[in-house]
Amino acid sequence: MASYPGISSEAFRHPLDRQAEQTLRSLPGFDFVARKFVEFFAERPQLIYLMGNTIQVGPRQYSTIYHMFRECVLSLDIYPEPKLFVDQNAVANSYSLGKENPYIVINTGILDLLSEVEIRAVLAHELGHIKCGHTILIQMAMWASRAASAIGEVTFGLGNFVSQGLLLAFYEWRRKAELSCDRAALLVIEDLDTVMKTMMKISGGSIKYGHECHLQEFIKQSEEYNKLDEDGLNQVYKLLMYSGVIGEMQSHPFAVERVHYLREWAVSLEYQQIRQGNYRRSTAEGAVNVDVNTETEADRLRRQLEELQREIDRIRRTGS
Repeated sequence: MASYPGISSEAFRHPLDRQAEQTLRSLPGFDFVARKFVEFFAERPQLIYLMGNTIQVGPRQYSTIYHMFRECVLSLDIYPEPKLFVDQNAVANSYSLGKENPYIVINTGILDLLSEVEIRAVLAHELGHIKCGHTILIQMAMWASRAASAIGEVTFGLGNFVSQGLLLAFYEWRRKAELSCDRAALLVIEDLDTVMKTMMKISGGSIKYGHECHLQEFIKQSEEYNKLDEDGLNQVYKLLMYSGVIGEMQSHPFAVERVHYLREWAVSLEYQQIRQGNYRRSTAEGAVNVDVNTETEADRLRRQLEELQREIDRIRRTGS
């Protein structure tokens, strides 16, 4: 397994992730939500819940999973080591949260569905969130969404500050953040097909009929999905689906999109340079040595969000 001593998250962070976060932080209401989040949110209750209702992974508890986890932690040079919990849940899912005490939760559905190397890919992906510092913003997004939809004193005064545009920006950033973590998984696993196959199986894999799923067909599906953008109306429908106007708001990019972005990066010079040991290194704990001017792209993303908001308002007014 590859090792990247001292690697900074900026070495592999997707530019769309960086741009979406900058846009999010610049929107009206973000600073207020951040202050309220710090005021009311506490990590300790979540950890107590996990300690009481899941299995904490360690050298003598799920030892095989712990060994894989430790290798991924060392590969991405993450310190201190996050906690890892296994939750009894048949849904093939995992997540990472926490700032002072970051942790990862992986469902038994993942362990039952995936091979060992695919489980490694999932662990590396979640560790990518911790390496990139995503977890605090993920928690803010979840908290703000719940608080804004509540009533009375439960809103903590958020109702007048959390606009639809800010929530859209939170979700837009969360989707883009996944692209960075797919890169982290590829760096650790060093095999593009394995990471893509993991995405395919989590999307719709079956324990009983999994042998009838073929990666090349999934890649072909990804290419056909991207060709839909040749029709401008399809692009509008995609935005409406992501924003929740059609169906539920999506916190993750569609798996076929993630495959597309990761295939592009796998043949890039940037990826090859990292594999050869030429990558940005952290200048200090919690800091990165990067100075990138993304103002133009951030403005473009902000305009797209505003246009999407206007389209949502128009559909709601006309009822069509």
